[in-house]
Amino acid sequence: HHHLLHAVKHVSGGILWANLHLLFWLSLIPFVTSWMGENHFAALPVALYGVVQFFCGAAYTILTRALIRHHGKDSLLAKAIGENLAGDVKGLISVFLYAVAIAASYWNTAVSAACFVFVAVMWLIPDRRIEKVLPNKKE
Repeated sequence: HHHLLHAVKHVSGGILWANLHLLFWLSLIPFVTSWMGENHFAALPVALYGVVQFFCGAAYTILTRALIRHHGKDSLLAKAIGENLAGDVKGLISVFLYAVAIAASYWNTAVSAACFVFVAVMWLIPDRRIEKVLPNKKE
């Protein structure tokens, strides 16, 4: 999110709404995390945690697409991320694994937790695509 917004020059009303959409879903993470912990990883709280994470990933994708659409195919973001969804492999894998975790939560919550952990570890490795195309700025 930080690097994404560093690469933009201006925003529109639609981009602001897309960003608020992402921030809304992110604001629910503490609630569902707490509920999941209080209920010792019961199926419903784990499923709801997965739903919130899924929508966080979807909202991030929406924001990214809105920014690329607004700034054009020749923008820094389009060059870094790609013009289509196929360029955002980590994002697509994340959303897919969250969907798997939601479905698995009623069968085995340990599988869901493994999906959540895998996505978190995957994102610990920094995504340097945007950083690589940004001009060097001395702050």
